[in-house]
Amino acid sequence: MYHPTTRLLTILELLQTHPRMGGDELARRLEVEPRTVRRYIQMLQDMGMPIEGSRGPGGGYRLRPGFKLPPLLFTEDEATAIVFALLGAPWLEIDFSSVAVEGALAKVYRVLPLRGRERLQSISEHLVLVSHQEDMRPDASLLIALSDAIQERRRVAIVYRSHHNQQTTREIEPYGLAGRKGQWYVVGYCCLRKDFRLFRLDRMDDVRLLKTTFTRDEDFDCQEFVVKRLDTIPALWQIEIEFHAELYTVRHKIPTSHGKLSETSSGVLFQTHHSHLPEMARYLMSLNIPFVIRQPPELRDALRELALHMSSIADTVPEIDISPGKA
Repeated sequence: MYHPTTRLLTILELLQTHPRMGGDELARRLEVEPRTVRRYIQMLQDMGMPIEGSRGPGGGYRLRPGFKLPPLLFTEDEATAIVFALLGAPWLEIDFSSVAVEGALAKVYRVLPLRGRERLQSISEHLVLVSHQEDMRPDASLLIALSDAIQERRRVAIVYRSHHNQQTTREIEPYGLAGRKGQWYVVGYCCLRKDFRLFRLDRMDDVRLLKTTFTRDEDFDCQEFVVKRLDTIPALWQIEIEFHAELYTVRHKIPTSHGKLSETSSGVLFQTHHSHLPEMARYLMSLNIPFVIRQPPELRDALRELALHMSSIADTVPEIDISPGKA
């Protein structure tokens, strides 16, 4: 869906089912800019596709009369791979339209023989994939926009939230997209920090593609950077905290990017991961919400150490200067 090849095939399918389509309509269907459509049309023409274009009222693009694409055929293994990819969209933490997924599945089923349809029907009925928190999924339109920026080498302006919910406005030069362990990232050069960085998509707000283009560093290995950066992240503690408060109160203080919130019979369960327990202890105390630690027990030790430190500060009495003239 995010590769130009997919959009080229979509253009061919649209032109085959419509006698004529305008550039603006194609751009709307593909969720790209009209100039991108013109570039795709040129690519198809260069590949020998007989696409004709005309300007003015009633103008647009069409396939030359009499030209028909051969029917789309899949082997059973190819169809199985496609169905797994479509059914796995929620598990990949991508917020696809269910209508789009169901429509694509219907088209795959339609071109298969009976045995293949039975096989894939069995897969779809018995496959269970448990996804992460729904409000942490990146919208498909965000992935498409970033893919376009990567393809067209355009800078992107974002408002980025840190783990502590501090916001900074940045311009980045995007190189690639990466998904790992329920999180999606964009890899790019940060013009603010003057270095390559990983940006979590669920912490990005107000994403805008800019007209400014950039020259890609061809020596930069995007995949190698992602693997090294994520593998050097410290081991994370699995943390479960139960807050004794209403869900709306907890949501007001804890951003969704910090972890998963779910109601319990006695409050709200907060599930997250963190590499530094003393920092997590300080964060929990700053919320000013009563809570109970479910796990890990080491977090209780960190909280006790914090309590001792605070008690020591509270018990420290400043020295009183009683020198002459200081009464």
